[in-house]
Amino acid sequence: MAEDKKMTVRAAERALDILLCFVDQPELGLTEIAHRTSINKSTVFRLLATLESKGFVTRNPDTEKYKLGFRVWELAANMDHSDDPAVLFLPEMERLRDQVDETVSLYIRDGLERIRVQAVESKQTIRRVAPVGARMPLSVGASSKVLVAYADPIVQKEVLADPDWPQTVDRAQYQKQLEEIRETGYAISIEEREAGTSAIAVPIFNRAGRIVAALAVSGPVGRWTPDRMKQFAPLITAAAERMGKMLWK
Repeated sequence: MAEDKKMTVRAAERALDILLCFVDQPELGLTEIAHRTSINKSTVFRLLATLESKGFVTRNPDTEKYKLGFRVWELAANMDHSDDPAVLFLPEMERLRDQVDETVSLYIRDGLERIRVQAVESKQTIRRVAPVGARMPLSVGASSKVLVAYADPIVQKEVLADPDWPQTVDRAQYQKQLEEIRETGYAISIEEREAGTSAIAVPIFNRAGRIVAALAVSGPVGRWTPDRMKQFAPLITAAAERMGKMLWK
């Protein structure tokens, strides 16, 4: 009985790992899923068949690729979004987008990564495309540094001790940047993570003064220049403060 329970838990964990593969990719083939999960193809095939029978994934017969099924959307529809910052902050993010005419994103920290949980894209023809659900390292980028700068010292030490820390990023310089962010209240990055893109990010605090998210505005480097970002910094900070107060209720 204990062995059966252990096997059942392992199967459930593997099935969830398969579903998590679709966080940043809408369609995946059997081989791709097996590679991402490090599970052999025969096991992945059986688990996909089970997930498909329950409606959690569907298979395109033409491409032989899988995508999330209707059951996932049914579960999401029943989530309580009343306190979800990604939903709660959306009107304020849209308002900010209209004021600066650049793409606005919301990030949270998850372990040693940041996740874009909400985005409102600029209406300009040439704009920063920001896919929701994308995971990025904490070593580069304005939002990453804001999330780390205002995190607990223990978290900062964990981030800096990350074994996967890129050799191209100097830790001492990074720490100095964190200090500067705490002094100015915002972070600016120029093509740090993505060529041709610049960004400014500010913290969003809850009532207890703890950072809950980073609010970022990004755009093409030719248009979203350092001077322009600094010009709009007070406006972006004010928006972040209004968002933080929404969590007080």
